[in-house]
Amino acid sequence: MYREKQFSAFNGLVMLIVLLTVAVLAFLTIISAAGPEPRTGVIVLAVIVLLVSLFCLGGLFIVNPNEAKVLVLFGKYVGTVKHDGFFFANPFLVKRRLSLRVRNFETAKLKVNDIHANPIEIGAIVVWKVVETAEALFEVDNYEKYVLVQTESALRATASQFAYDAHTTGEESLSTHAAEVSKHLQAAIQDRLSRAGVEVVEARISHLAYAQEIAAAMLQRQQASAIIAARFKIVEGAVGMVENALEMLSAKGIVHLDEERKATMVSNLLVVLCSERSTQPVVNAGSLYN
Repeated sequence: MYREKQFSAFNGLVMLIVLLTVAVLAFLTIISAAGPEPRTGVIVLAVIVLLVSLFCLGGLFIVNPNEAKVLVLFGKYVGTVKHDGFFFANPFLVKRRLSLRVRNFETAKLKVNDIHANPIEIGAIVVWKVVETAEALFEVDNYEKYVLVQTESALRATASQFAYDAHTTGEESLSTHAAEVSKHLQAAIQDRLSRAGVEVVEARISHLAYAQEIAAAMLQRQQASAIIAARFKIVEGAVGMVENALEMLSAKGIVHLDEERKATMVSNLLVVLCSERSTQPVVNAGSLYN
């Protein structure tokens, strides 16, 4: 397994001045040696020095901010230069540029099944960056494509472990627990991308919906759940109001009711409070016991 190594490159500006100076001196030597009495040995040596100095200029390279240069010598990984600046290294080294900037992408809308086998559509936004240059270049064939494919795989796996909607109290679902799902998704992606030298900065759901073939049925189910929850609250409130009314009547001694009349009063109040339509009052002008 390849691990990143820091490479100490020479100062590029200093080496540029040295190489240019040597090239100029070699060129002047060639001119002076090619006089009336040419000195062949000196000329050949000066030409060799000139060619070598010009060839060494190929060892100069620039590292921009938030970039790195990975150095390879005849197929062997030598090291990485991460500091920005102007440097010089062996001209035989192959210098491969690698961006260390934070990048992001949005996955395609994937059609998967949640934990209850309901088909859903889901998409995610992933923010990532390269932190291990050697692993990114040498452990995987194409690290950018690797990130995309493994992210989709992690997204499918995460979606299959949660329900779209929570059906029980405390159950984590895709639609109601976005923070928890995002943390789970980020951990799943990071686990897959660690071998490629990539750090996942953030991962969150960007699209979530039922698949078209069941969207209408699920909408009716959600509406029914909402109606049941609302009716439960209405009944709970109505019972509290009836209980309070009976307690106040008894405490203030306004009227004394037997159990049968209490049951009738409770029934009437519940009908009034829980009915979806306005009730029509009936005025009783006679005795309650007639």
